[in-house]
Parts: sequence; C-alpha cells; structure tokens
Amino acid sequence: MKLDAALPPAGLAAVPGMAKSAETAGFAAIWTTETQHDPFLPHVLIAEHTSQIYSGTGIAVSFGRSPATIAYTAWDLAAQSKGRFILGLGTQVKGHIERRFGLEWPDSVTGKLREQILVIRAFWDTWQNGTPLNFRGDYYKITLMSPFFNPGPVDHPNIPIYIAGVNTGLARLAGEICDGFHVHPFHTRRYIREVLLPAINEGAGKTGRNRADVTIAASVFAATNAQERDYCRQQISFYASTPSYRPVLELHGWVEIGEQLSALAARGKWAEMPVLITDEMLEEFCTQADTPEKLGEALLANYMGIADRISLYMPFIPGEKDAFWSGLLGVFEKQ
Repeated sequence: MKLDAALPPAGLAAVPGMAKSAETAGFAAIWTTETQHDPFLPHVLIAEHTSQIYSGTGIAVSFGRSPATIAYTAWDLAAQSKGRFILGLGTQVKGHIERRFGLEWPDSVTGKLREQILVIRAFWDTWQNGTPLNFRGDYYKITLMSPFFNPGPVDHPNIPIYIAGVNTGLARLAGEICDGFHVHPFHTRRYIREVLLPAINEGAGKTGRNRADVTIAASVFAATNAQERDYCRQQISFYASTPSYRPVLELHGWVEIGEQLSALAARGKWAEMPVLITDEMLEEFCTQADTPEKLGEALLANYMGIADRISLYMPFIPGEKDAFWSGLLGVFEKQ
C-alpha cells in the first residue's frame, strides 16, 4: 500500500519547494484539491521540479468544466510530467454547481460523468491515433476536430482517470470504466468493505474487469493527539451533516445523528456540531494512535486489502511535522 501526500491550498510560488520535499521524503504521489485554487496549475510545476513522484488532482470538479478543456489540460500535463499525471475527477454537489459555478445540475449524475469520461478519452484517441472524433450522447455531441486544434500524439497517452464518490452509483461507474476510485474521507472501513468494494466489483463485472483493475485511493482521517482528534471530530460532523452522504451513517445506525447535524448546519450552529460525534463514531471514522510509528502500523492494519494507496486528511507542509511524516513513511517503507 502506498502513502501519498495532500498539498495544502497555497499559491503557485510555494509548489516547487513542497513538491521537491514530498519526493525527497518518499511519498508515492502528490494530490491537489479544488478549493481556493485551480487544481491543475500546480502540476506544471510539480512535473518541472520532480523526476519520479506521481501527481494528480484529488479532485478537479468535472461538472464545472467542459470535457474538452479537461482533455487538453490533462494531455499537456501528461506530456510535461512524462506520464506521471493522474486525472482525478469529482462531480461536487448540486448547490455548488448551480450557485458557485453557475451551471446546470444533470438529471443523472452517473450518466453525465460517464459521458464526460468517454468524451475525454475520445479526444485522446483522436489526438494519439487519428481516430475520427464522433461522440453522440445524452449530454454531449462532440464531432469536430480540425488539424489546427489537434495537439497530436504524446509519449505517454495512457492517462489514468480516477473518480471520487461516496455512494454506490459512482463506485459502480469506477469499476466499469475508470482506472481508480477516490474514497471520500467521510467513510468507515466497514463502509468500504461492505458497500463500496462490492459496487466497484459489480461495475467491473459489466465490462469483464475485476477489482485489481481499479486502484482504490482513500483519504483518511488520522490523529495522534487531542488537538488532531478534535479537528477530525469537527470535520466528520461537517461531512455527516450532508444529506447525500447519509448512507455511510445508515450502515452504522447513526441516521438520527446525521439529521441532527443537518438541522444544526442549516442554522449555522457549526460550533455545536462536533459534540454529536461520539467516541464510537470517531473510532470508526478516524485511525488513532499515540505516535507516528504506531499510527503507520494502525493505518496498514485498517486499510491493507481494502485500499491500494492512502493519503492523510492533513496537508504535507515542509518544515511542519517533519518528524511525524518521517516516522510514518518509515513504517510504509518497511511493509
């Protein structure tokens, strides 16, 4: 199992130093998020200032973009990184797509994301192999590619596509047509085993694939002290207030707590929410230990066999917690 690093939201000037430090430390990959900054731009610098570490978007909001713009950007990053770029896509939720991006929410989330992925790959096939561009679906009709707009082939055209999700629909889609699945940090190990992996296997079976064809990348809540436990409790309470994430709580019999959290969130009572996350819930959602070495052992015990790569739900910042990261990476290097 690989240990990856999550970069913090930061300006581009900080990216080269963080990328070089992450590679030197021994992380397998670097992931960027789409929060306060564009998720793609850092990867130009990561590719320029590293030579071995992989990098990817974890995630870029697909419903906020045209599949054409995603295809062009990923193509350039694959060339710049010499095949070390991973395209990670997520749908976001309806409120953000409509009220932050100003775009329409689709009738079918899995239907539109499926078409986006197929269109992206159709562009890549056209550029690499000269295949006529002719995609006709419910959401997209993409049929035009003149030589002036064709970037041509690259040395590393097989760009992995991961998608993120919480529920079974997107997990099945990942199994069916994707290279990887980003497990949302709001998960439990039981939810991965009993809900997500069976859905991925179901989707994979539709196209003659199996679980080994889909890389499971999990973002993980972890804590080694009281301050980190309080932070995780706060974040878990925030995610648990989201109605579309309710199936995770339902599996454990915590739906009533989710409803209470939703009501508090609707009234802006954010400070009152973490207290509803019991110690039992924290134990399920968060891997805990007293030291980095013990945390590494606990992470391997919890996720070996259900995830192929993990990253902690805390950013890697060079110069901060260096001893922590060194101890954690040392455990993963010995496995």
